[in-house]
Amino acid sequence: MADWRSFWDGEHAIYVSDRHKAVHYRAIADGILAHVAEAGLGPDAVVLDYACGEALESARVAGAVGRLVLCDGAPSVVAKLRERFGALPNVAFALPEDLNAVLADGTADLIVVSSLIQYLSEADFAALLDRFRAKLKPGGRLVLADVIPPDAGMAADITSLLRNAWRHGYLPAALVGLVATAVSPYRKIRSEIGLATYAEADMLALMARHGFSARRHHPNLGLTPHRMTFVALPVV
Repeated sequence: MADWRSFWDGEHAIYVSDRHKAVHYRAIADGILAHVAEAGLGPDAVVLDYACGEALESARVAGAVGRLVLCDGAPSVVAKLRERFGALPNVAFALPEDLNAVLADGTADLIVVSSLIQYLSEADFAALLDRFRAKLKPGGRLVLADVIPPDAGMAADITSLLRNAWRHGYLPAALVGLVATAVSPYRKIRSEIGLATYAEADMLALMARHGFSARRHHPNLGLTPHRMTFVALPVV
């Protein structure tokens, strides 16, 4: 059986076109910058974008903060990040297992995690919450985005894709992409392994058990308004 980390480290067709990918990462960067502003962080802030993917607009985020750490579980993705943003002096790169080398405990002002939780077991997610709590400063903030509620299935994802494709000018590619996805490794892995879902109350309770005071934040960060974002502060 394949696993999600291997899937993201290989070639895939999650983005139906370059335009789709660009719109996606622009929305993520917009969301990160909005949370930087909402938290009142200044130009010396330390931000961790965890499970960042290709993070195409990281230069824009890096320009607004003191230090940006880009961490992703796919070695091929981290290599692309280094190639694209390696010249930026305030950007660091890491695989999850190497994160301690570039980000010490108690130093992050903001940690943003988008579209990751659905690929983790509850035990792995719980361990990650403990790790995030250790990385945050006492007044730091954790943003968990794109959390899938139990009542949001693939139909909701398709609706969001088509709505955004119409709005941003890649509808023909989206229609072709839907057909390709139906026979893709993504569909196969999703049917075999599944995606983790969380009710709002369950997510808040889980985060409380791991030392966070959390609330749901509206809107969701990104292009899928039917999914959920949570903002959490470590309880001192």
